[in-house]
Amino acid sequence: MNKVYIISKKQLQLWTLVAIMALGTVGAAAWYWGHREAKTTAASSISTAQTGQARTIHLVTGEFKTTGTDGKPIEVYRWDPGTIHVKQGEKINLSIYGVNGTSHPFIIDGLNVKGEVKKGKETIVSFQADKPGTYRIVCLTHPDIAHNGPMVGYIVVDA
Repeated sequence: MNKVYIISKKQLQLWTLVAIMALGTVGAAAWYWGHREAKTTAASSISTAQTGQARTIHLVTGEFKTTGTDGKPIEVYRWDPGTIHVKQGEKINLSIYGVNGTSHPFIIDGLNVKGEVKKGKETIVSFQADKPGTYRIVCLTHPDIAHNGPMVGYIVVDA
Protein backbone atom coordinates (compact mmCIF):
# COMPACT_ATOMS: atom_id res chain seq x y z
CA MET A 1 0.00 0.00 0.00
CA ASN A 2 1.38 3.40 -0.98
CA LYS A 3 1.32 6.24 1.47
CA VAL A 4 0.77 9.79 0.35
CA TYR A 5 2.13 12.65 2.41
CA ILE A 6 0.68 16.09 2.08
CA ILE A 7 2.89 18.97 3.15
CA SER A 8 1.28 22.29 3.90
CA LYS A 9 2.88 25.59 3.00
CA LYS A 10 3.48 26.28 6.70
CA GLN A 11 5.30 22.94 7.17
CA LEU A 12 7.41 23.61 4.07
CA GLN A 13 8.39 27.03 5.43
CA LEU A 14 9.26 25.49 8.81
CA TRP A 15 11.45 22.79 7.26
CA THR A 16 13.14 25.36 5.01
CA LEU A 17 13.90 27.52 8.06
CA VAL A 18 15.31 24.50 9.95
CA ALA A 19 17.51 23.57 6.95
CA ILE A 20 18.83 27.15 6.63
CA MET A 21 19.62 27.26 10.35
CA ALA A 22 21.42 23.89 10.17
CA LEU A 23 23.49 25.00 7.17
CA GLY A 24 24.31 28.26 8.89
CA THR A 25 25.47 26.41 12.00
CA VAL A 26 27.64 24.03 9.95
CA GLY A 27 29.08 26.95 7.97
CA ALA A 28 29.86 28.93 11.13
CA ALA A 29 31.55 25.90 12.70
CA ALA A 30 33.62 25.30 9.55
CA TRP A 31 34.69 28.95 9.48
CA TYR A 32 35.59 28.86 13.17
CA TRP A 33 37.72 25.72 12.86
CA GLY A 34 39.43 26.96 9.69
CA HIS A 35 40.13 30.35 11.24
CA ARG A 36 41.37 28.72 14.45
CA GLU A 37 43.66 26.36 12.49
CA ALA A 38 45.14 29.27 10.50
CA LYS A 39 45.95 31.13 13.72
CA THR A 40 47.43 28.00 15.31
CA THR A 41 49.59 27.28 12.26
CA ALA A 42 50.84 30.86 12.07
CA ALA A 43 51.54 30.90 15.81
CA SER A 44 53.45 27.61 15.67
CA SER A 45 55.51 28.90 12.73
CA ILE A 46 56.48 31.97 14.68
CA SER A 47 57.26 30.00 17.81
CA THR A 48 59.55 27.53 16.00
CA ALA A 49 61.38 30.40 14.31
CA GLN A 50 61.78 32.24 17.60
CA THR A 51 62.88 29.19 19.60
CA GLY A 52 65.27 27.91 16.95
CA GLN A 53 63.47 24.58 16.64
CA ALA A 54 63.34 22.91 13.25
CA ARG A 55 60.08 22.88 11.33
CA THR A 56 59.18 19.59 9.65
CA ILE A 57 57.83 19.67 6.10
CA HIS A 58 56.43 16.46 4.58
CA LEU A 59 56.79 15.41 0.95
CA VAL A 60 55.97 12.19 -0.88
CA THR A 61 57.10 10.66 -4.14
CA GLY A 62 54.35 10.33 -6.71
CA GLU A 63 53.85 8.75 -10.11
CA PHE A 64 51.59 9.45 -13.05
CA LYS A 65 50.91 6.71 -15.61
CA THR A 66 48.96 6.71 -18.83
CA THR A 67 49.10 5.30 -22.34
CA GLY A 68 50.11 7.44 -25.30
CA THR A 69 48.19 7.57 -28.58
CA ASP A 70 50.72 5.08 -29.97
CA GLY A 71 49.83 2.58 -27.21
CA LYS A 72 53.12 2.96 -25.37
CA PRO A 73 52.98 3.48 -21.62
CA ILE A 74 54.01 6.88 -20.29
CA GLU A 75 55.03 7.35 -16.68
CA VAL A 76 56.58 10.25 -14.82
CA TYR A 77 57.57 10.78 -11.22
CA ARG A 78 57.28 13.90 -9.07
CA TRP A 79 57.73 15.34 -5.59
CA ASP A 80 54.50 16.30 -3.90
CA PRO A 81 54.08 19.09 -3.06
CA GLY A 82 56.24 20.35 -5.90
CA THR A 83 57.08 23.69 -4.25
CA ILE A 84 57.62 24.52 -0.61
CA HIS A 85 58.29 27.90 1.00
CA VAL A 86 60.60 28.48 3.95
CA LYS A 87 61.95 31.58 5.64
CA GLN A 88 65.58 32.60 5.34
CA GLY A 89 67.55 31.11 8.25
CA GLU A 90 64.73 28.77 9.29
CA LYS A 91 65.80 25.28 10.36
CA ILE A 92 63.97 22.66 8.29
CA ASN A 93 63.56 18.90 8.56
CA LEU A 94 62.41 17.63 5.19
CA SER A 95 60.57 14.32 5.69
CA ILE A 96 60.09 12.49 2.38
CA TYR A 97 58.09 9.28 2.17
CA GLY A 98 58.57 6.93 -0.78
CA VAL A 99 55.21 5.99 -2.27
CA ASN A 100 56.03 5.25 -5.90
CA GLY A 101 59.26 4.13 -7.53
CA THR A 102 61.88 1.85 -6.00
CA SER A 103 64.58 4.43 -5.29
CA HIS A 104 64.96 8.18 -5.71
CA PRO A 105 68.47 9.41 -4.90
CA PHE A 106 68.34 13.21 -4.82
CA ILE A 107 70.27 16.42 -4.30
CA ILE A 108 69.15 19.89 -3.34
CA ASP A 109 71.14 22.27 -5.55
CA GLY A 110 72.90 25.01 -3.63
CA LEU A 111 72.17 23.65 -0.13
CA ASN A 112 74.73 20.83 -0.05
CA VAL A 113 71.99 18.31 0.78
CA LYS A 114 71.67 14.82 -0.64
CA GLY A 115 69.75 11.69 0.24
CA GLU A 116 67.80 8.75 -1.10
CA VAL A 117 64.11 7.94 -0.79
CA LYS A 118 63.10 4.29 -1.03
CA LYS A 119 59.59 2.91 -1.56
CA GLY A 120 57.78 2.41 1.75
CA LYS A 121 60.46 4.25 3.74
CA GLU A 122 60.81 7.74 5.21
CA THR A 123 63.94 9.78 4.61
CA ILE A 124 64.65 12.89 6.67
CA VAL A 125 67.21 15.50 5.66
CA SER A 126 67.87 18.75 7.51
CA PHE A 127 68.98 22.11 6.23
CA GLN A 128 69.00 25.80 6.96
CA ALA A 129 68.96 28.12 3.95
CA ASP A 130 70.83 31.32 4.75
CA LYS A 131 70.30 32.99 1.37
CA PRO A 132 66.94 33.83 -0.24
CA GLY A 133 66.28 32.19 -3.58
CA THR A 134 64.86 29.12 -5.27
CA TYR A 135 66.62 25.81 -4.80
CA ARG A 136 65.87 22.68 -6.85
CA ILE A 137 65.38 19.23 -5.35
CA VAL A 138 66.36 16.91 -8.20
CA CYS A 139 65.91 13.13 -8.37
CA LEU A 140 69.07 11.73 -9.96
CA THR A 141 67.17 8.71 -11.34
CA HIS A 142 64.56 10.88 -13.10
CA PRO A 143 66.33 14.16 -14.00
CA ASP A 144 64.69 14.61 -17.41
CA ILE A 145 61.93 13.41 -19.76
CA ALA A 146 64.15 10.63 -21.12
CA HIS A 147 64.25 9.13 -17.62
CA ASN A 148 60.54 9.42 -16.68
CA GLY A 149 60.94 12.92 -15.31
CA PRO A 150 61.79 15.59 -14.74
CA MET A 151 61.33 14.83 -11.05
CA VAL A 152 62.20 18.30 -9.84
CA GLY A 153 60.75 20.20 -6.91
CA TYR A 154 61.45 23.70 -5.65
CA ILE A 155 62.33 25.08 -2.24
CA VAL A 156 61.67 28.82 -2.19
CA VAL A 157 63.53 30.65 0.55
CA ASP A 158 61.86 33.97 1.38
CA ALA A 159 63.70 36.79 3.14
